[in-house]
Amino acid sequence: MSTVLSRRALAGLALLPVVGCAAPPAQAQRGALLPDFADLAERVLPAVVSISVTSEARADIPPELRGTPFERYFRERERGRGRGPQVQGAGSGFVIDPAGLLVTNNHVIGNATRVQVTFQNGQEYQARLVGSDELTDLALLRIEARGTLPALAWGSSAAMRVGNWVLAAGNPFGLGGSITSGIVSARGREIGAGPFDDFIQTDAPINPGNSGGPLFNTAGEVIGINTAIYSPSGASAGIGFAVPSDLARGVIDQLRGSGRVERGWLGVSVQDVGSEPGATPAATPAGAVLVAGVERGSPAARAGLRQGDQVVAINGEAVATSRALVRGIAAVTPGQTVRLSILRNGRPTEVPVQVGRRPTAPG
Repeated sequence: MSTVLSRRALAGLALLPVVGCAAPPAQAQRGALLPDFADLAERVLPAVVSISVTSEARADIPPELRGTPFERYFRERERGRGRGPQVQGAGSGFVIDPAGLLVTNNHVIGNATRVQVTFQNGQEYQARLVGSDELTDLALLRIEARGTLPALAWGSSAAMRVGNWVLAAGNPFGLGGSITSGIVSARGREIGAGPFDDFIQTDAPINPGNSGGPLFNTAGEVIGINTAIYSPSGASAGIGFAVPSDLARGVIDQLRGSGRVERGWLGVSVQDVGSEPGATPAATPAGAVLVAGVERGSPAARAGLRQGDQVVAINGEAVATSRALVRGIAAVTPGQTVRLSILRNGRPTEVPVQVGRRPTAPG
């Protein structure tokens, strides 16, 4: 299973032969030019699982019945017919706790009525959902393990550089344990998936079914969760995207603790300074975020933030873009107070704001 948006996975890496020089023995030459990931694959694949999901298809209500008294009768009739047709899907995941906790994508699980995970050795388990987060497309599953499971360790996505080798593992096209290699093509990619877009881009081949599988560094640490691809054809086109581990780890920790993710919220609409109509470089200082609107009754309104204020820092840490402001506030535990450094009518001032809880679907 894979996200749709023209996203789906990545393309392979081909090394060109070296010519025009005296060649050492063939085996030594290959060893010098080509990395060998066999030991790494053997070590990590036992902790990577294939995920099969069964979902109940929902009957579509005819447009002419929506919003009418007949809509209720239509729903009751469909319920009276019993369970709807079953829809099958497939994805990937990986174990993060030997006791039976697994990470995958939220879109892999969807509204599944049954989730089955299969390990490389053929062992199968029924899984239950611990919690999921739509905004980062992550989900946490639990299985009742028969013994201690092989588990993977988190690595630092911030330590990855463009050009570093990475490996993707998972269940492409439902074929089971598979591993591909490539490099980090770019970092900090925004693909329109949501306010917390910060994807690692890679050319390691990723295909439908790879969603939810791990992206490794050469130490065998998980530095990303394969989530989306850009693909006009639906298969690997050499551009895939993974949720970075530094973002995923905090989300998974919250899901593990409470089954949900709580994020801070101000209740403002914001935009980058200089992007508003009629803005001129002379009148818009670099490194500020314009408050374009304040929601009535929101934490920002109660704190006295106004339309036209320009936020330059949160607790002394500079914020240069609206996305950085949203992420910075989201990382604050609801109920805590932050100090916003702002410019109001060109004059610097500070506004303390008690951060609220981000609504499920904030306006």
